Amino acid sequence: DVKKKVLAELENKVREDAVLASNTSSLSIDAMASVLKRPRNMIGLHFFNPVHRMPLVEVVRGKESSPEAVATGVGMATAMGKTPIVVKDVPGFLVNRILTPYMIGFMQMLRDGGDYQHIDRVMEAFGWPMGPAYLNDVVGMDTGKHVFDVISRGYSGRMSIGFKTALDVMVENKRFGQKTGLGFYKYEVDPKGRPKRSVTADTETLIASVRKGKTTLSDQDIVERCMLPMIIEAAHCLDEGVGETPGEIDMALIMGLGLPQHVGGALKYADFLGLAKVVAACDKHAALGSLFTPTARMRELAAKGGKFYAQQF
Repeated sequence: DVKKKVLAELENKVREDAVLASNTSSLSIDAMASVLKRPRNMIGLHFFNPVHRMPLVEVVRGKESSPEAVATGVGMATAMGKTPIVVKDVPGFLVNRILTPYMIGFMQMLRDGGDYQHIDRVMEAFGWPMGPAYLNDVVGMDTGKHVFDVISRGYSGRMSIGFKTALDVMVENKRFGQKTGLGFYKYEVDPKGRPKRSVTADTETLIASVRKGKTTLSDQDIVERCMLPMIIEAAHCLDEGVGETPGEIDMALIMGLGLPQHVGGALKYADFLGLAKVVAACDKHAALGSLFTPTARMRELAAKGGKFYAQQF
């Protein structure tokens, strides 16, 4: 509502061809454009955190965004030394939409008895710059929960959570992560002024309040329960044209999330494993819900021995 008010007022004070852009990770560009006289001038420009280090910018194309407005956004991002990717205006756009199932998979593991430190170690060994618990702390629990809720509502048939999560508990207890000095981990400033994480005993107590099981997770279980939902959502984005090609989607995940470069991206990783193996692993975890349901095209490719990168969409 604040953005609508500000943008509508601003539109009356700028040239008719001025492009209006919003830096948002989850709010609808079309909803903002709905109050404008010239919705063709409205786009999204989503920068990733920390902005000075992350090279990606999502240029979000609304239903009425003109080609000129989109091209202006691409040009501006390029002039800033960033790498732009044009994406559709859908909840979470591309990168955060694909990240959300990864995070839901993490929350499910905590519910089922997983150890957040073990999960972080496994995913960091896999190649992520930080595990999911640490990433939540860096993003900020309150910010992460807001984005998490907006996106999961947008895909309620697939991303419905249906249980109280460890993230909910952290926010209730005002443990917002690095910015407050306490999240999954505790943070203190080192002599160089950088936050240093350490383990605090009461984190496990908070997680235990939402735990429903005592499952012992192997390293392979952890990788599958984080990465399979991400692969599936990337496949949905490809089918829907949210990202134009497998290469663009994977580039965005590497540059926007820090997904391990050696993996090549979610879709390239699926090709490396083999779609038949990926689909079999999804079926193994089917009891965990629709987050692990492969797309129809994934099953088709698996049956034919096909690959994402060999297909023309």
